[in-house]
Amino acid sequence: MRARIDILEGSKIAISSLRANRLRAGLTMLGIGIGVATLLAIIGIIQGLNSSFARQLAGLGSSSLWVSKFPWVIKGDWWEYKNRKDFTVAQLASVRAQATFATAVAPSVGKMADVNFLNEQVSAVQISGTTEEYLQVSAVEVFSGRFLTEADNDNIRSVAVIGADVASGLFPRSDPVGAKVKIDGRPFQVVGVLARRGNIFDFNQDLVTLIPFNTFKEYFGKGRGFSIGIGIERPDQLNDAEDQLTGIVRRARGTPPDKPDDFSINRPEQLAETYRQLTGALYGVASGVGLITLLVGGIGIMNIMLVSVRERTREIGVRRALGARKRTIIIQFLIEAATVSAIGGTLGTLVGLGTAKVISEITPLAADVKPLTVLFGILFAAVVGLLFGIWPAARAANLDPVEALRYE
Repeated sequence: MRARIDILEGSKIAISSLRANRLRAGLTMLGIGIGVATLLAIIGIIQGLNSSFARQLAGLGSSSLWVSKFPWVIKGDWWEYKNRKDFTVAQLASVRAQATFATAVAPSVGKMADVNFLNEQVSAVQISGTTEEYLQVSAVEVFSGRFLTEADNDNIRSVAVIGADVASGLFPRSDPVGAKVKIDGRPFQVVGVLARRGNIFDFNQDLVTLIPFNTFKEYFGKGRGFSIGIGIERPDQLNDAEDQLTGIVRRARGTPPDKPDDFSINRPEQLAETYRQLTGALYGVASGVGLITLLVGGIGIMNIMLVSVRERTREIGVRRALGARKRTIIIQFLIEAATVSAIGGTLGTLVGLGTAKVISEITPLAADVKPLTVLFGILFAAVVGLLFGIWPAARAANLDPVEALRYE
């Protein structure tokens, strides 16, 4: 009961004091607001980048493995991987027949080429040869038309499914499905358009064109190396599937028991780990800058509260002489510090998240504003005010009543 009275009375006195010193309180709020705005803008951009990367990573297939001569992240000698043997159609058949965990198996072979339609051209398009099961392995989606079929592959048909950027570049005002395009000078009929996927590690997933695997080999070379995508039913089966796949591929490639794997089994998590390594230090530095700015705002609160204590020394002496407890004085000054900080934090949160949104609109950087981030910004600012208000509050409570009454 006593504590509740102290809080109510302290709140009234604190608000009255802030009204009496509007300019000083406003400048203090501005200081803490700038700190919170900086920190929240950085957090909003970081959350946006993380969410964007997670969505892009999901496009690779959350339950898939990719067997290739090259690892996705090369950490050793590139030539060591370059000199590995390419995969063969017989090895692909072994994986299809023996991989019991696989729900889909799709080869993927690629090259860069220009794609033309009448007078329009899109350059440096990733042309990939694959099969109908690629749809299950890679989690791509068809926006319009259809995907490749088993009949397309078996009959070596000249059909293509084009990416979103290829479609917009060649057909800015018309439907591409049914049109005839030229890939590296060869005619192909467009049968479908892929849904937009965005970039991942500077690779434009929309600047692609998919054609049947056998058609690719027939037109662009049978000796090209390819990778094998394997779709797994559930993510918790990935480890067991990888162990089984390792044995199957070693036997199919004739790898001696005393030799290391001459292939790589890639998983989307490897890219996630690389992303964390690349961005971890950057995010740490950015967050550090925001915290330093907030620390400066907190020091401003401490300074202004110390000035307030000195100006109200006689008032404190009167209250102490009339029986006010130290706890009452401490609560009053802590409420005042927390109130200034919370108001500044609220304004800073709105400005910070708004800044993050503006940055995401005018730059390639993404931003993601989450409701908990707003609550975090306000509460964190209030906590900063409490922490930096402890010393001034304690100093006010420990003033000698007699000396305080004699203060001029």
